[in-house]
Amino acid sequence: MSRRSEEKKAEQADRLAEKRAREALASGVDARDPSWTQKPAKPGRASQKKAAKTSRPRELYVPPRGWMGPGGGRVGYMDPPTMWRATTVQACGMWPFAAGSGSPMTGVPLGQHLFTGATVCGDPLSWFTRARYISNPSLFMLGMPGLGKSTLVNRMLIGLAATGVVPLVLGDLKPDYADTVRALGGQVISIGRGRGGINVLDPGAMGEAAARIGGEAGEVLKAETHGRVLNMVAALITIVRGRPMDDHEQSVLSACLHHLRERTPVGSTVLLPDLLRVLTEGPDRVRAVTLDRGDDARYRDAVDPLHRSLLGILDGPLGDTFSSETSTRIDPAAPAVCIDISGIGEADTQLTAAAMLAAWSDGLGAVAASHALADAGLTPRRWFFTVLDELWRPLRAASGIVDRIDALTRLNRSLGLGDAKITHTLKDAEALGTDSDRAKARGFVERAGMVVCAGLPRAEMEDLGKVVGLSRREIELVSSWSSPPGWGVSGEHEEPPGRGRFLIKVGGRPGIPIKVAITDAERRLHNTNTRWTPNEESVEQAVSRAAARVARAAQDDAPHLPGATVADGRWTA
Repeated sequence: MSRRSEEKKAEQADRLAEKRAREALASGVDARDPSWTQKPAKPGRASQKKAAKTSRPRELYVPPRGWMGPGGGRVGYMDPPTMWRATTVQACGMWPFAAGSGSPMTGVPLGQHLFTGATVCGDPLSWFTRARYISNPSLFMLGMPGLGKSTLVNRMLIGLAATGVVPLVLGDLKPDYADTVRALGGQVISIGRGRGGINVLDPGAMGEAAARIGGEAGEVLKAETHGRVLNMVAALITIVRGRPMDDHEQSVLSACLHHLRERTPVGSTVLLPDLLRVLTEGPDRVRAVTLDRGDDARYRDAVDPLHRSLLGILDGPLGDTFSSETSTRIDPAAPAVCIDISGIGEADTQLTAAAMLAAWSDGLGAVAASHALADAGLTPRRWFFTVLDELWRPLRAASGIVDRIDALTRLNRSLGLGDAKITHTLKDAEALGTDSDRAKARGFVERAGMVVCAGLPRAEMEDLGKVVGLSRREIELVSSWSSPPGWGVSGEHEEPPGRGRFLIKVGGRPGIPIKVAITDAERRLHNTNTRWTPNEESVEQAVSRAAARVARAAQDDAPHLPGATVADGRWTA
């Protein structure tokens, strides 16, 4: 029987029940008594008793879904009851009448389901490796500022670290994660002018792993190290020039790096000034790449643009950070790593882009070294989880970061690496310089295994729905979270209605709305408004200084009497 036929049959049954109820009401008989429609019996003593009994007022029968017609109160849809999740120990008195709500329970506990109150767990690595919910261990998060995006990612860091996963925050711009990494016993490396630097020519963990492995596998890792260093130097030159390097310049740069590696003693470091010295000297290996044919003038014409760009790195805004040895190397055995670049100014986009690139190159080199050692049987296998917060800043700083992140999102499965990218809206991608970069940035959302939405305007949700696939109800729900808080007439702090609320989307599945309530420990570790927190000690010091100034001013204006002093604002003699 079709659904339409069933609905029609139900309506006919309701009409019949209503008709019977009205006739019973007029006759003074209980409509639930099936015998009231029968023909009346012959007059007699028994029938008189029955009539007296049925003449008493009875409860009016109401159809299960209400009366039909205007004002009848007919209900077309019944909301399902709220469901709660509990163990047989917690709900032993209700067992076996308790039922689960069906929310995912694999991964880091994130919060409670917004409607059912059930616990919701999840993270990109657990849903990729254990639950098999997603085919790509990546997360993309969008939302307005101040709604708790980095707080949720911090919770994932803590939960994953407890399972042995190594969190890598490769470029903490605020910082939001440094205190969490310290609490986990991890390593925090500061990058910036006067704080610390990264030697982009240092092979780092990959070089150490290649020497430890040795043999053919070690040589393969050395070749990979050479390519990573070459790409990093080329990225710095691209940032300084504002355009990519020419192909023949990359060949010259590669020959210079090979020359330096062959003539540098084991254990010694190579710096950018050494690379300039090789260009100035012009060894045969480098000259052969430039096709100078023995003509020094042709050689100088070929390498002078590259020479000028390297001088711009050393003597320009990047020199202090990348011209010396690495201040602190990444510890491959650390339980967590955070590269803090919050000391770089907001307006210094070139240094921000260069520091981000260097952090990613160094961090991913450590990941590759860890996997190479595990493949050789020298260390246990480790998984990694990287975080790129405030994605809009590095994306706008340089196009090289778009390509690097694009490559990472395509290869993180083979790298044993999960990642989380956080930004405000999809419109951040529209501000990029080229159509190619904009298309790559939009691809981050399309390829993400998990998409998490905090409060967003309705127009932004409509655009996101074209990429992710959102229902009308989901768009309305997330849009309501972007409303501002009410005016606190009592002076109390009122939070935005969407703070701590997120919608988790995975493929074509319905979204999972959750509410995150942070603990006191998380609140102490993660406060993005630390510079707006009142400092009671500073306030007391300011009050003391003001009182001292008032006392000195009163002393200067005091009458010249022998032994006159000021005490609590009063004159005493």
